[in-house]
This record gives sequence, C-alpha cells and structure tokens, in this order.
Amino acid sequence: MTDQQGLADVGLIGLAVMGKNLVLNLEDHGYRLAVFNRTTERVDAFIASEGDGRALTGTHTLDAFVTALARPRRIIMMIKAGTPVDDQIDALLPLLDAGDILIDGGNSLFTDTERRATRVEVAGLHYLGIGISGGEIGARYGPSMMPGGSPEGWGAVQEMLETIAATVGGEPCASWLGPGGAGHYVKMVHNGIEYGDMQVIAEGYDVMRRGLGMSASEMQPVFAQWNEGRLDSFLIEITADIMATPDDRGGSLLDVVLDAAGQKGTGKWTVIASMEEAAPTTLVAEAVYARMVSAAVDGRSRGASVFPLPVQAITDPAGKVVADLEDALYASKLVSYAQGFMLFDAASEAHGWNLDAGTIASLWRNGAIIRSRFLNEITTAYRVTPDLPNLLFDDFFAGAVIAAEPGWRRTVQRAVAAGIPVPAYSSALAFFDAYRSERLPANLIQAQRDSFGAHTYERTDRPRGEFFHSDWGPE
Repeated sequence: MTDQQGLADVGLIGLAVMGKNLVLNLEDHGYRLAVFNRTTERVDAFIASEGDGRALTGTHTLDAFVTALARPRRIIMMIKAGTPVDDQIDALLPLLDAGDILIDGGNSLFTDTERRATRVEVAGLHYLGIGISGGEIGARYGPSMMPGGSPEGWGAVQEMLETIAATVGGEPCASWLGPGGAGHYVKMVHNGIEYGDMQVIAEGYDVMRRGLGMSASEMQPVFAQWNEGRLDSFLIEITADIMATPDDRGGSLLDVVLDAAGQKGTGKWTVIASMEEAAPTTLVAEAVYARMVSAAVDGRSRGASVFPLPVQAITDPAGKVVADLEDALYASKLVSYAQGFMLFDAASEAHGWNLDAGTIASLWRNGAIIRSRFLNEITTAYRVTPDLPNLLFDDFFAGAVIAAEPGWRRTVQRAVAAGIPVPAYSSALAFFDAYRSERLPANLIQAQRDSFGAHTYERTDRPRGEFFHSDWGPE
C-alpha cells in the first residue's frame, strides 16, 4: 500500500474482461486503483456498475490517470498484443518518471517484450512482461502469473501480485522467471500446451462420437469419471460440463456448435520457437494444424463429397475402447509436456534465462487454464531432480507411459482403421517411438544430403565432431 494520501496504489489500462476482473481482484485485496481505457465510455460504465463502495478512480485522460497514481507508479497494461502495446508505451513514457514500473499483462510475443524492456529501461523505468492465465474467473479470483523482466520491478510488485494470485498449499502461483521476455515465453509455451491438451480431449470425443456412436449425454459421465482420476484437470472438468449443456431446442448444445476452431497465434508462436531452438513440439504443431484444417469448412465439405469414406464403427465387445482412450489421452499429454519442457531447456540456454522447470510447473498447478493433478507430479519430478534431462525419464512418468502404451497403440490403430483422424495421439506416439530408438533412419538422410550437396556426415566408428564426405555410388 502507498502512504501517499488519496493516491491509487496501482493503475490499470484496458477494461476488457481480463482487465476488469483483475481490477476487482486487486481491490478485493485492499489495493486502491486508478483505471483508464481508450474508449472512455467503458471507464464510465465500469465505475457505474462496480464503483460503489470500492476504492476505484476512473480517468478519461492519460494525464489524469498518471496523476492519480502514487510513486513509484505501478501500471498494468491489459491491452491487445502487438502495435497497441507500443503505442501505449509511446503515450506513457513522457508522463512517467525514473523508477516507475510498466507491466504488460497481455499475450505479447516474447521478442516484442525483450525489445520493449530494453527501450523502457534505457529511459530509467522498469518493465515486466507477465503472462497471466486463468481466463476471466482466474483473473477475478486468482490467476496463474508468469512474470519476467526487471528483477527490481518485480521486487516492487511481488507482494501485490502474489497476494492476488492463485495458491497451492499457501504457495502463490506467481514467481519471477527470468529477465527480458522470459515470462511471456513461458506463457507462450503454456498456451501451446493448452492447444495440445484441448486437441487430445477433442480426439477422444471424436472417437467416442463417430467410432462408438455415443451421444454427448452418454459421454458426460466418462469425462466426469476421468476428472476424478489421473486426468483431473480444469479442461476435462469443463468438457464434462459442456457435454451436459442442453440446447434450447432440445438435445445437446455442443451438437450445433460449428466445428471451426479459432486461434490467436500463441500456439503458432510456440511451434515457430521450437523450430528456432531445434526442440520438437510435434503434438502442439499437430494441434495448431488441426485448428487450421477445422477452419477450412467449405474445403472439408467438398472433400467429403469427392472422397466419401464413411467412418467405420468401432466395436467394443469387451468394453475396452474407452479405457484405451484414457490411456491414449494421458500418454499423449505426457509427451506434450515433456516436449514443452525440452523447449524450455533449449530456450533457457539460448537466451540466458536460467528457467527453472520445477518453478514453471508449480505456477500452473492452480489458476491456469491447464491446471491439473498432473502438474503436481511434474512439479515433484523436477524438484526432486532439478537436472532431470527429460520428463519421460522420471521414474513415475516412465512407468506411467509404459503402462499406457498398449491402450495408446490400440487407440491409434482403431482410429486409423475407422477413418477418424487422431493427429495428436499419432504424433505423440511417433515421437515416443523415435525418442526411444537407439538408431533412426536419419543416416540415410545424411547420406543423401552428402550425395547431392556435399554436406558431409559423421561416422558411428569415429568420434563425434569428425566429418566426412564421400563420392556415393558404385565404383
């Protein structure tokens, strides 16, 4: 709290859903706030609906907004990623003083955050890029927060943000992750993993719907039961709720939702970043591509008429299909998280962030969209073995994937035979098989590269780092 009478402890710019709910969360915890929005009508509407009895000050200009804040000023920007953030910084910098703290709480690309941090800090201010997960409910009652940027800036807002964050056993789901764009990088990968989690759930739904002919009401208890066990998670929980939601014309509301999934770019950014770091995130990539294919509604309609392939029913005399689906979902999800943490390792080294895997996993255990029981086990794995080379090598998860493997394989086989696409299950299984193969066919690829382009190759009978070139073909 500030000791400057009548001045707000923190200011927030951007009163869309996330911004409004963060304001209310902060005020609930005793902080006084000044708010600003580019369209001042939104400020007036918010103050009119929420201002009674609350320590909120609505402002119509940036000058008034900045004047209403105690020093050092702490300003949270909850605005659209991209150019709007740069424009907002341009407008604020002339009004601020050395030592003030600017926070970008949106889904900015981490390279933009790195650039902005340099610019703001050269001006004598502190800059934080904070990934915030949890949607409107999380923002209102306790989000997962992934801060990066100025350590001094974090010190000035740490108590405040830890106070409003979600907790697990009294431990806040908010912890500084590293300098520059580290926080937004972690949030980017979080969102990529979220894409993957949603895709593996959707593939299970599709196998039950098209392969087994189950209705939403018949699937609802399956998802509810899964949510009581190892798949316990926010996304499984809301899926069970979705299955139980009726349409106002009767039947299931889900059945009349158009099958065209949108995306805002963070999944794509994750895949691009993984390619830059040579750290495969194959399941996230398939989840992104699956959304792209889903958006091609007209093309898929034409494809269905040109290439008619009625889905073959999946028989289940022993009642094993749903149990195998659970194995496939769980094992695929495990591979996706393992790939995500492989990416963290590579990015941390490349950018000098010193990312801590156990800390990252702990931040996602509550408040985040991907919160789940699963993350408690990941947190434990990395806290017990901080230098764990791969999540798949942890004893608990190695045993889990081995136990799930037979059902995982049967699920992929059934789906392929039935004509139901399961790109996430399939790509995760392919990665698993490749990652445990002591020898892959890449020797042939390298020989081809040397043959047509003299790219050279290494030999298995010589030390690594020695390169050779050959004239390929019969003598």
